[in-house]
Amino acid sequence: MSRSPVRVATLTLSDTRTLDDDEGGHLLGELLKNAGFTVTSHAVVREEPELLRAAIEQIAGAGSADAIVTTGGTGIAPRDRTVEALAPLFEKTLDGFGEAFRRLSWDAIGPNAILSRAAAGVVRGLVVIALPGSPKAVELAVTRLIGPVLAHAVALASGKGGHHHRHAPPAKDGARDEEQRG
Repeated sequence: MSRSPVRVATLTLSDTRTLDDDEGGHLLGELLKNAGFTVTSHAVVREEPELLRAAIEQIAGAGSADAIVTTGGTGIAPRDRTVEALAPLFEKTLDGFGEAFRRLSWDAIGPNAILSRAAAGVVRGLVVIALPGSPKAVELAVTRLIGPVLAHAVALASGKGGHHHRHAPPAKDGARDEEQRG
């Protein structure tokens, strides 16, 4: 039995972009589709933390997506507040995403990779990933990280996949005896 494609909502965080000139958002959608995901919606949201949080909550509440991928606002400029906006929503952080993104970015752009604050976490059972606004960063993240792991991450975050945390098999008699004595 085949699974349905992962449904992804995308958001571009920008004070200057519109749906018409949102190069990073258009690229993000195309790359996600090419990776086998279904893009359910896309919006451009001003770089205001309360607007981003409201957009995330609206998508989560609608049940229309399994994941949300944002682009923009992850740098260190004064208006880059995506990470601060998402942090209170994250029930779990996926620190390895940002670490892996910066490692791959280092190979592409060198030390400037440390200026990226790409991040990911789980919000109400949805995987939420915050990417930089650069089209090159979006391409790197989708092709090297998101494409290969998003379906598995969604299955785990939603409680519908993985067998890693099911009931442990019974311990062998010797192990059980040692546990009872210890």
